[in-house]
Amino acid sequence: MSIEPTPPNLENDGIENDVERVSADFDRVHSLCEILEPAFEQIENGTPLEDASLRDKLTELTVLLSELHPADVAAVLESLPPRERNIVWILVKPEDDGEVLLEVSDAVRETLIESMDKDELLAAVDDLDADELAELADDLPHQVVYEALQTRDEEERAQVKAAMSYEDNQVGAIMDFELVSIRADVACEVVLRYLRRFDSLPDHTDKIFVVDENDVLQGVLPIRKLLVADPEDLVENVMAKDVVRFRAEDDVEEAAQAFERYDLVTAPVVDENKKLIGRITIDEMVDVIREESEADMLNMAGLQEEEDLFAPVLDSVKNRWMWLAINLCTAFLASRVIGAFEGSIEKIVALAALMPIVAGIGGNSGNQTITMIVRAMAMGQLTDMQAGRLLKKEVGVALVNGIIWGTVMGAVSWLLYGSLGIGLVMVAAMTLNLLLAATVGVLIPVVMEKFGRDPALGSSVLITAVTDSGGFLIFLGLATLFLL
Repeated sequence: MSIEPTPPNLENDGIENDVERVSADFDRVHSLCEILEPAFEQIENGTPLEDASLRDKLTELTVLLSELHPADVAAVLESLPPRERNIVWILVKPEDDGEVLLEVSDAVRETLIESMDKDELLAAVDDLDADELAELADDLPHQVVYEALQTRDEEERAQVKAAMSYEDNQVGAIMDFELVSIRADVACEVVLRYLRRFDSLPDHTDKIFVVDENDVLQGVLPIRKLLVADPEDLVENVMAKDVVRFRAEDDVEEAAQAFERYDLVTAPVVDENKKLIGRITIDEMVDVIREESEADMLNMAGLQEEEDLFAPVLDSVKNRWMWLAINLCTAFLASRVIGAFEGSIEKIVALAALMPIVAGIGGNSGNQTITMIVRAMAMGQLTDMQAGRLLKKEVGVALVNGIIWGTVMGAVSWLLYGSLGIGLVMVAAMTLNLLLAATVGVLIPVVMEKFGRDPALGSSVLITAVTDSGGFLIFLGLATLFLL
């Protein structure tokens, strides 16, 4: 038996090299911005640079940006402070402006649009598709949107207005109008000849949509089936009739879950009469999943909206003040709980050293529970009937953890302070606080959803408040009751 050398995986090597190259390009852009900082004012004013070295660096930066994908340019812009960001934005190729605006975060997009005049904005959106223009429309000045629509034909204007009529969380707001549709009563060979008339197919075309004479969706013809089908076969004999479809009013999160569940690349969007009006694609779904994940992460930390990393101080303060104020109130409440037991702490100083442990483990456990619940809600796995069962399960987990880790800390406390009573109080307090954390960790997101609020919004702040105050009250109360 001989062992052949394993051939190199050229595809993976290429991907790795591309990732390394992009990372190196990012570093180089930052480095060039630092070098060019003395010339920023001249660059902003369009004044030629007298220093030959700086001119060379400016040329290098311009060429480097022109070679980057618009998504990479967007990532660079998001990573730069405002002054450097403005310089890089000036140097981006005008024909890439629209694509870059689509890729950057909402907060950064707002600053870029504010730096552009009307003519620059009109040029930026000129080459965008109808769905892309609709995506930017809310951030653009009304006059720019109006004039941009005047340059489009009637069909495109109708498409943009249709997409703009939907809420941001509806499928209609992100649907793509570029698609290929055919009739069911034609042969596969006719379909192939029809496809050859296109210069290129719309991005992510993995299937062709089959409609009747009234544009009512009948099914889909996967490209992989079309390529191997008998040329004489009719489309209706090859197409798939069991189709995952969405209505324009459907929630984008539910659509994203369906894409993940059924491994979809594209899916049709229909109106109330089942007429085909557009499609949604995997790239939009990836954006939805990313944005929802980021929003949940920000909400759990008490941040109300996406924040530019280099936003002005006052803007950041406005975004953060509310939950900090709530946290301050809850911290004050916890301090009042401790204050109520000042006499007990004076008599048993060990209580001051041990009570943060009780509060800390409760907060940690509660955050674990809330994270699980919010995730289950986001994935549509939690119903009202299941909430009760889940509460019982989480209480059971908390009880076991409380007994185990409470016993461990009780033994440690006994050894440290030579008091069996303190050890037993630690066991009881940790167990009770973990039970409290589990109960509240389930109830907070469930109740918030009942009232129509985002279950992730500030959940971490609330659970910490409850377990801190509750933990101090339980521990100090038990100590006062049984040790004094």
